[in-house]
Amino acid sequence: QVQLVESGGGLVQAGGSLGLSCAASGRTFSRYAMGWFRQAPGKEREFVAAISWSGGTTYYANSVKGRFTVSRDNDRNTVYLQMNSLKAEDSANYFCAANEYAGPSRSEHAYDYWGQGTQVTVSS
Repeated sequence: QVQLVESGGGLVQAGGSLGLSCAASGRTFSRYAMGWFRQAPGKEREFVAAISWSGGTTYYANSVKGRFTVSRDNDRNTVYLQMNSLKAEDSANYFCAANEYAGPSRSEHAYDYWGQGTQVTVSS
């Protein structure tokens, strides 16, 4: 089992940057594919980015491709989401998630473990 804690959210102006971190407990972090999802008020949770256990494969939602970068450091049990050129529509609660068997996936149903989320607010 793995526990996930996100950090790094906050308030930023449109066009600015923000970096999120997701720290995982447990010694088997390197076995897990990781995903980032977000949920805005009144909207369904949506996929943002995913990364394989090795970091060699990444996926992005079309809405963030070219602006966001997902990465991981297995020695630090941490996955990152660097967000650049932020837009007001990026405002949401951002969650990281982990799965051991399904690999990096755009589907939230593939993930077994979730963090509590960190709020990102982009002012226009």
